[in-house]
Amino acid sequence: MKRQYLILGLVWLLLALAPLVATDYLLHIGILILMYAYLSQCWNIMSGYSGQFSFGHAAFFGTGAYASSVLLTKYGLSPWLGMWVGALVALVIGLFIGFLSFRFRLKGAYFALATLAVAEILRQIVQNSEFFNKTMGILIPLAPNPLMFQFESRLPYYYVIFIMTTLVTWLVYQVSKSKLGFNLVAIRENEDAARSLGVDAFKNKMIAIGLSSALTALGGTFYAQYLLLIEPPLAFSSGVSIAILLPAIIGGAGTVLGPVIGSFVITPLGELTNALFSGTPGVQFIVYGAILVLVILFLPEGIVGWVLKRMRLKQIQKGAQAK
Repeated sequence: MKRQYLILGLVWLLLALAPLVATDYLLHIGILILMYAYLSQCWNIMSGYSGQFSFGHAAFFGTGAYASSVLLTKYGLSPWLGMWVGALVALVIGLFIGFLSFRFRLKGAYFALATLAVAEILRQIVQNSEFFNKTMGILIPLAPNPLMFQFESRLPYYYVIFIMTTLVTWLVYQVSKSKLGFNLVAIRENEDAARSLGVDAFKNKMIAIGLSSALTALGGTFYAQYLLLIEPPLAFSSGVSIAILLPAIIGGAGTVLGPVIGSFVITPLGELTNALFSGTPGVQFIVYGAILVLVILFLPEGIVGWVLKRMRLKQIQKGAQAK
């Protein structure tokens, strides 16, 4: 166990120091990897641990992005404050979805479709509203000022998302070792059995979706400030939801490091695909779909899940040989 912590510590230190010698393009890739690791980790809190598969996390992502951007461009409020307003609005939306879905025991494909529908409703509202500039979206004026969440280079953005990803991963680790985490896993494995043992499934799932939605909104604010542009397709589309959930599924949903490792695999591949097939829109999602099918067929537990399974088998074999 100490060896594993040492390796993780060295990897964390390497990620902290790498941008100091990286090129601007590699720094951009690193920011995207960490951002999708962060977002997927947020998705993991609810969908990975409780098994409530969300296909509409773009609803929370877009809410955070638009809320902070509107507050900045129309009212001059710093995104450092606006991001928490966005998180609060996303929290309300998440709890609303959860209340309606969990109260009536929606799960599986039905819950996934419900979250997808909410994201699409929000997209339609935003792109047809003058207040949100309709399909034009919101262009954030370039005025580098750390107090307004704008920097002159990519390096500060890297460290902001690096800290955010570190903190959310630590949070997921704490959840996984807590009563909440054990209850969510019990619900995921067999909700009826968990209820019979006294687990309040509704309460635990509401906590999970509340945490997940609010934290995802913070990631939306980061994306808007990094790109300095937000529009309905960039905020609420199903493609955004896919990009959020893929790292966790590939790395290992319901594990602490799964979303991070999955992002290191899928994000650079997505960028490479975009570069090679820049004139052919949609190829990236074809590649994502092919990878997802392969993972489901051959690594249903994800990369981390497969490694943990192998480690457990080795321990069992060692125990059998010792006897």
